[in-house]
Amino acid sequence: MIKTGIDLVSIKRIENSIKNPRFLQRIFSKEENLLFLKKDFKAETIAANFAGKEAFSKALGTGFRGFSFNEVEILRDELGAPFIKLSGKAKELAKGYIMSISLTHTEIDAGAVVVMIKEGVKF
Repeated sequence: MIKTGIDLVSIKRIENSIKNPRFLQRIFSKEENLLFLKKDFKAETIAANFAGKEAFSKALGTGFRGFSFNEVEILRDELGAPFIKLSGKAKELAKGYIMSISLTHTEIDAGAVVVMIKEGVKF
């Protein structure tokens, strides 16, 4: 089984949200906030991460029911490529799936696509 999720978010909307520090604490993990610090809290980076979380929830097919935003971390590897790290209920719900994520942004919007493939599926 293959599942996909996509999301697009206004960077301006996220710029307004990050004026409240509780937004960053409630939605993003400590590790994500460290990533944002390294990137000078650029709104496009934060917006892309937010879109990634939404795209994951859509690929899963549940929306944000049964788990919280900060159980879905959108991080970067040593080359800067994004990856998803799950914990808690989100990890349980996605058990048995391999995931891939792609992030993008313009000056106005940030977007993400998540593809989830059930382990063992052959093409």
